[in-house]
Amino acid sequence: MRLHDLKPRPGSKHRRKRLGQGESSGHGKTSGRGGKGQTARSGSSVRIGFEGGQMPLIRRIPKRGFNNARFAVRYIPVNLEALNNFDEGATVDEAALRGSGLAQGRVKRVKILGDGELTRKLTVKAHAFSAAARAKIEKLGGACQLIESKPPAKPESKPTVKSAKLSEKPAQ
Repeated sequence: MRLHDLKPRPGSKHRRKRLGQGESSGHGKTSGRGGKGQTARSGSSVRIGFEGGQMPLIRRIPKRGFNNARFAVRYIPVNLEALNNFDEGATVDEAALRGSGLAQGRVKRVKILGDGELTRKLTVKAHAFSAAARAKIEKLGGACQLIESKPPAKPESKPTVKSAKLSEKPAQ
């Protein structure tokens, strides 16, 4: 294969839509903008969810309950069967799991689950273990070590104006 043989994938290249080139072009007269109105004007853009001043649907429907998505603790699951890739007596931590491609993604914590059979004695360091995984690892003489993950630090509170005035007041 040479440079002159290279071609783009079929369907990856599109010809440009030529607007306003007469009725028979299929994009003449209104140039694909429909009839009159706000969206037919140049420079017009209406934000997502805007209903022309009518109360938008998202604000009309009631909102109840609680969604835990912001506060949920997420783990990357790794099954015991996958740990057989490591050598006998090895120490398996998050870095080793990510390096071998067993723990992928942006989630920070790893949880070892008990699916499958473990055939090697390993020292496993993870943020969480299922009860079955812990039992199977320890049955073979291995060890489960929990990695402590720090909760997000709270910012130190600044002294309020009231407490500052109280501390400046002389004692009588």
